[in-house]
Amino acid sequence: MALTPSNMLDLGINAPDFDLPAVNMDKNVNFHDVKGENGTIVMFICNHCPYVIHVFQEIVRLANDYQKQGIGFVAISSNDVENYEEDSPDKMAIVSKVLNFTFPYCYDESQDIAKEYDAACTPDFYLFDQNNNLAYRGRLDASRPGMDVPVTGEDLRAAIDTVLSGETVSADQYPSMGCNIKWKK
Repeated sequence: MALTPSNMLDLGINAPDFDLPAVNMDKNVNFHDVKGENGTIVMFICNHCPYVIHVFQEIVRLANDYQKQGIGFVAISSNDVENYEEDSPDKMAIVSKVLNFTFPYCYDESQDIAKEYDAACTPDFYLFDQNNNLAYRGRLDASRPGMDVPVTGEDLRAAIDTVLSGETVSADQYPSMGCNIKWKK
């Protein structure tokens, strides 16, 4: 596990599409299936990363707070499951059930979608506006495991609120930090 920052994909790009199995829904979904009327959050997470585990509850709260305001959510795991079997689809389905995910939790077996999004770490967050253009990428908030900083989701919440108000999110954005995506060899 190497502490890795997000790559900070260029703001304004159009959301890369995908067609991935949602392990908690027994069907495939694409970007347009998960797209919200007012914006969409695409997040790269996994089951075992301590940085993701640290924010799991806030991710669920975010979805519960913002889905009813027209923000779509999808989580994607792209880790190599041969070497990290705790991130396998069957275990993803269990985690999503235990945590009551109200959004698809997708498995990117080929890792092509992580590459399309230039994802580097877990968690890695992307907020697309109502036109599917990247408005925010980076961290949830300043909290990390072992720190005495509460998990609030304040950075991502502020960006979502800005998108919902029809304004432009400030380009002054901080990268997420977490475990590197476990790339296949």
